[in-house]
Amino acid sequence: MTQPEHPAYAHPTLGFGVPATSDPHHFVVAIPRGNAAPVLIREHLGMGSETAREQVIDRVLLERHRWTAIRAEVGRAFNARLKEHDLATGTWKIGDTPVDRLLGKELCVLAWAIEHLDSEKIGSAVRNWLALRPEERWWLFGMTAATVGGIGDADQGWRVALRYALGDTAQNELLKPRTLVGKAGPGGQGTLPLFDD
Repeated sequence: MTQPEHPAYAHPTLGFGVPATSDPHHFVVAIPRGNAAPVLIREHLGMGSETAREQVIDRVLLERHRWTAIRAEVGRAFNARLKEHDLATGTWKIGDTPVDRLLGKELCVLAWAIEHLDSEKIGSAVRNWLALRPEERWWLFGMTAATVGGIGDADQGWRVALRYALGDTAQNELLKPRTLVGKAGPGGQGTLPLFDD
């Protein structure tokens, strides 16, 4: 008896977890040929949209070096989640890579945070994004997309907030315990400055 080449998946998918069905709601990461052209992330609303005009929303255009800085970590994170749900893993490829609608929302949150972030802070933004739960990323997407979720909204509202929230300080630096410096009180215990005379 021979082993199958790969385990049976929960259902067939395209790219990063997009159901292989007729016109599902999903995202597409369009990666052009060449090393300099920017990467476009689009949301395809699928059959849920009311008109053909509203079917595709351009969400963010990332300079190529910014995309290159995040693609490997995002791919690893997404593939780990797909494996947990018994789905085939994906890879980024030249041309259009379909991305599951929930994963696409999460990708937009990171892309929006780094689109104008100082390049040296992108690593911190990725670590902070990885530290968020999927539900937190979905909420951030919803808040941002409702008001400033288009391709030309980069320096407004929630887009700026995401840049500061994810790109400012690495999560591991935020969580380091601090020591309080205070005077010794009765019994040798330290006192807080709040209670000084």
